[in-house]
Amino acid sequence: MTPLDYDYLRRLLKDRSGLVLSADKEYLVESRLLPVARKNGLGSLSELVQRLKAPGTESLLVAVVEAMTTNETFFLRDKVPFDHFRNSIIPSLLKSREAKRRLRIWCAAASTGQEPYSLAMCLKEMGSRLDGWRIEMVATDLSIEVLEKARAGVYSQFEVQRGLPIQMLLKYFTQIGETWQISQEIKSMVQYRTLNLLGDFTSLGPFDLVFCRNVLIYFDQPTKVDVLERIRKITEPDGFLVLGAAETVVGLTDAFKPVPDQRGVYAPNAGAAPAKPAGFAMPATQRLAANFGVTR
Repeated sequence: MTPLDYDYLRRLLKDRSGLVLSADKEYLVESRLLPVARKNGLGSLSELVQRLKAPGTESLLVAVVEAMTTNETFFLRDKVPFDHFRNSIIPSLLKSREAKRRLRIWCAAASTGQEPYSLAMCLKEMGSRLDGWRIEMVATDLSIEVLEKARAGVYSQFEVQRGLPIQMLLKYFTQIGETWQISQEIKSMVQYRTLNLLGDFTSLGPFDLVFCRNVLIYFDQPTKVDVLERIRKITEPDGFLVLGAAETVVGLTDAFKPVPDQRGVYAPNAGAAPAKPAGFAMPATQRLAANFGVTR
C-alpha cells in the first residue's frame, strides 16, 4: 500500500464514518482490510483502493467501513454507568415522568447488542417499580453486520462471561450447545436500526436518555461537537446523556453539562436548543415498546 493509497483510505473513512486515523495506523488498516480485499478477489490494498475509486462499488465501501469500525463491547461494560442508570437516572426519570409514564432511551453505536440488552435486563430487574410504564429503547449502529448479530441475540461462552453476572446469565439466557440465546422477553425490549451518527437522526424523535459511549473518541473535535449538539436537539430538556469513561463534553460544547457526582453522565444546558415536542410519536411500524403492565 502506497502513502497515497493510505491517505485515500483515511479520507474515505473520515468522510463515511467519522473515524480519524493517524499517520502511523497503516498496520491496523492492513490487518483489517486485506481480508476484505481477498474476499473480493483483490491481491493487495492498492488494488482495493483502485476498485473503491471505480463507480458502482457501494457494497465494497460498506464492507471497508464495517471492517474498520471498532466493535469492542461487552455486557455491563465499565459497571459505573449501569450503577448510575439503576440508582440515579431511572429513579429521577420515573419521578419527572410520572404523569405520562413513558420513557424513551437511545443506545447509539450499539454494536452487537450487549449494551442495550444490559440496559433492558437492568430495567427488568426493577420489577414492579415499572408496572404501568412504557419503555421504548432504540439501538443503532453504522454496521449492518453487527446489528444482525444483535438482533439474533446469540452469544458465545466468552461473550457472556465478560461482565455478565451468573445470576443474570441463568435468568435471561438459554444455553444452546456452546452458545447462549438471550430471552425473547429481553430481545423484544430493543428495536435495532441502522444509523450513521454523521447523518441526520432527528427522525428518531426525542429521548429522555441517550447512551453514546466509546464512539466520540474516534472522531476529531469538530465532529464531536457536531454530534453532541445534534444529540442535544433530540434530548428532552430534563433528560440525560451518558458518555464513555474517556469522553467528555467539557471544553467542547455547552450543549450539555456534567451531572455532579455521576461520572460520565450529562444533562442538557437550559440555554441549549430544545428537543422536539413531547407529543412526537414514531410510526407504528418503526416503534417497539417494552410494556410493563400496559396493554397497547
